[in-house]
Amino acid sequence: MDAPSRRTILTGAAAGLVTVAGCAKYGEPQSTPAPAPADTVLGPTADIPVGGGKIFAPQQVVVTQPVKGTFKAFSSICTHQSCPVASVASGTINCDCHGSKYALEDGSVQAGPAPRPLPPKQITVSGDAITLT
Repeated sequence: MDAPSRRTILTGAAAGLVTVAGCAKYGEPQSTPAPAPADTVLGPTADIPVGGGKIFAPQQVVVTQPVKGTFKAFSSICTHQSCPVASVASGTINCDCHGSKYALEDGSVQAGPAPRPLPPKQITVSGDAITLT
């Protein structure tokens, strides 16, 4: 059996580099799932604490209740490098990838490096149910 040619070896090495280069780096999402369809019930209002919120990862939405009875919804994808936000704590929506923080009331940037606010999402509250519309 003949030894592989230099071209075969270099082609294989280049293919391996392309495969490695395609992997996500730390702090970058592996893939971005499709947003939830409209009219998706997210859950009961009781799940959203006053002065806090809850992330609905499969639907890519975060719902907050900045003051009792007022519910807001935003994309849960950070505007810095598209990482999903990780928590709602200490009065902000927080992305752990690079430290961005967003306001519960309007999704505005409270701490960078995020360049833009979280985009708003449309929800309706009917009785005690929150629905993504």
